[in-house]
Order: sequence, then C-alpha cells, then structure tokens
Amino acid sequence: MVLTGKLNKEITTDLSMQGILAAGISGKDGRSIQVEKYMPGGADIGFVGEIKKIDTTLLKTLIDNDFVPVISPIGVDENGTGYNINADAAAVAVAGALRAEKLVFLTDVEGILHDRSDASSVYTRVKAEKISQMINDGIIYGGMIPKVESCVEAVNAGVQHVHILDGRVEHCLLLEIFTKEGIGTMVER
Repeated sequence: MVLTGKLNKEITTDLSMQGILAAGISGKDGRSIQVEKYMPGGADIGFVGEIKKIDTTLLKTLIDNDFVPVISPIGVDENGTGYNINADAAAVAVAGALRAEKLVFLTDVEGILHDRSDASSVYTRVKAEKISQMINDGIIYGGMIPKVESCVEAVNAGVQHVHILDGRVEHCLLLEIFTKEGIGTMVER
C-alpha cells in the first residue's frame, strides 16, 4: 500500500504538476512484472518475489501514448498474489525488456570513486567488464556492490548506458546527460 498507493501516486502527481503525462502503476497491472516467491536456501522470507518475466504490453502502450510509466516494484505470481521486488532489480528487468538506451540510478553517493575519502574523485565512465576487478581491488565496496552489479546486469540485458547519480544534487539528470563532464558514473558496455 505504501509503495503503490502512496509513494507511486505522489511521484505521479509531482510529474503531472510539471506538465508531464504520467501514469502510476505497479508490476501487477497488466501482469507487467511476473514473479515467483523468492525462497533463498529454501527459507520463506515472506512476500518477496523473484522476477521471471517482464510483459511490456502495458508499458509500451503508455509510452507510445506519451505517458511516463511510474512503476512500483510489486510483482504478481500466477495466482495473482503480489510480491515486493528489489527496486534496482525491477528497474534493470524493465529497462532490459524495453531495450532502454539509458537507465539512471539516483542514490546518495557521488558515483564510483577512485578514492573513498575524496568525494570529487568520481570515475566518469567505467566499462562493465572492469567492475569485477574493481570490486576485487576494493575500489567498489559495501553497499555500492549490489548497485554496481545491477548496472552490469542492465548493460548485459541490452541497456546502452547506466548512470549512478547523486540524487541530492539539484538538476543531477541534466548535469549528467547534457554536459561533457557529467557529475556521476556511467557504466557502459
């Protein structure tokens, strides 16, 4: 209820107030995100789903009619039961299924850093094939590992460029996409 009924509708309303046609949906709508119950090691951890298929029919219909789909990461199983999904995993799966040119992750870090203690030492571009070595070398560590692994998954799924941006920076999307220097890290094939 919080993801789909509250946050999704708040984001959709904010976009609409800026003159953007937006439609708030969840992965249950049109069975867009089909899942099965996630049972790590056979353990039942509740209503957590693992993505099995993305059906792009509803998404393409919205996009073809100039709507921005705002998707809450809730999937549906074959019985109609809803499951929470990791938001990064949902974004990667949807972007891959749509063959998106770009996927942007807004986070609270500057990007991948050369030097952990220097926030200005952002790698502006990283090849996906270098990520494993950067993790082994300790350049990418802690909570950034799953985020960056999601970037690699997206590139492997066909997304051309994946950006990690500091969402605390005003106009971060514009600064990354429309300036030569950018402000975050772009992971590319």
